[in-house]
Parts: sequence; structure tokens; C-alpha cells
Amino acid sequence: MATAIQWIRSLIFMIVIYTWMLILGIVFAPYALFTKRGALQACKTYARSTMWMASWMVGIRCEVRGTVPVEEVVIGAKHQSFLDIMMIFNAVPHGKFIMKKELLWTPIIGLYARRLGCIPVDRGKKGVAVAKMVKDVAKEFSEPGQLVIYPQGTRVAPGVQKPYKVGTAVLYEGLGFPCVPVATNAGVFWPRTGVMRKPGLAIVDFLDPIEPGVEKTAFLGRLEEVIETRSDALMREVGFDPDAVH
Repeated sequence: MATAIQWIRSLIFMIVIYTWMLILGIVFAPYALFTKRGALQACKTYARSTMWMASWMVGIRCEVRGTVPVEEVVIGAKHQSFLDIMMIFNAVPHGKFIMKKELLWTPIIGLYARRLGCIPVDRGKKGVAVAKMVKDVAKEFSEPGQLVIYPQGTRVAPGVQKPYKVGTAVLYEGLGFPCVPVATNAGVFWPRTGVMRKPGLAIVDFLDPIEPGVEKTAFLGRLEEVIETRSDALMREVGFDPDAVH
């Protein structure tokens, strides 16, 4: 009975937040079209309000740990769900995301992603995609910001193993910025698929930065080790055993 009630609450929550996205997107559109500040304000408002609604509608509380970067950095983040996107974006001053190019053609999301300076990537053309990504990022960083990239390239369910891709290492080397690893357990409560949202404490943890100058292969190995180790610890903290999935 309790599970059925939670599922209904989750369904109502999902309907509400996507309707709210549409409303905010339309209301802020004139402002966002003429200034990036408008797009940033709209997206920050959506992230904060959605996390607030998650707390009382489905019982998901959000907590950010570690030192949030405010300077120009590359953020290499564990990606488990839509929730960790909002938590990271809300925490940093001006987040820009590496994202699959199809999203740029999505109503509302596409408009605001472009205005924020998000970088599209064609995941079907790996070599070409990485080269173009580096070029686009260098161009976009004429304005300060925190560049968020997901080293595994997509959302990965809690406990599932997926390799880290070279794109993050290429950006780290090419830009010469520190890389801040970010761990999360958000997918335990807000999964990558389905309606059900489970109550609990979703955590995003900003870890110690990896300073510029580490060789690409060594960098990628270090990034994977610290993110996966800390993410596993955060999942165990809330009662989820990632080893049971491996």
C-alpha cells in the first residue's frame, strides 16, 4: 500500500515539475532571448523550486558537500539522474554542460541550453566529436564559467559499471584548468528511468581538485578512482549496496 501511494505521489510530482518547466520556460523566454543572465536566472529558479518540491512531494532531500568551485574549472561528474544535474547547476555560479546535441532541438531545454553556453556533442562520431568539442569549448570560454562533463558519457544506474571516456582528459589537458571530481548517490532515489521516486538523502559531493599537468591516462585513472570510490561510499551511506549490482 505504501509503495502504491509513493508511486502516485511520484507520478503527480513528475507531472508538476514538467508542467512547471514549461511555464517557467515561457515566462522567462523574452528575458532569456536577449541576455544570458535571463537564461541563468530561469534555470536556477527551476532547479531550486524542483528540489524544494521534491522534498515535500516525494521525500527527497538534497545536500551538497565539499568545496563548490567558483573559478574556471572542468567538473567531471558522476551522472545517475536528472536530479544530480540540477544539484550541480544550482550549486555552481555559472554551470555549462557538455550535452548530446539532440537536446538542443528539444523545446524549452534547447533554448536555455544554447543561451547558457552548453556545448553539444555528436556521440555517434567519436573522433570528430572530441575534436569539435575542444574547439567549441575554447570558443565558449571567452566568458567565465564551470564546465560540467560526464566522463562516462551518459546516466549510469547506481552500482552499474561503465568505462570513463577520453573526452574529459582531452578537455582537462587542452584547457589547462583544474578538474573537480563530483560524486553522487542521486540515482538511488531518482532513477534514470521510470516514475518511482524514493524518499531519502540525495548527495552531491565536490571532491579535491586535480590540478593541471597530470598526464592524460594517469588523470583519467585517478578521476575514475576518486569518483567511483566516493560515489559507492555515498550510496552505502543511505543503505544501497553497489557491490550487490556489480
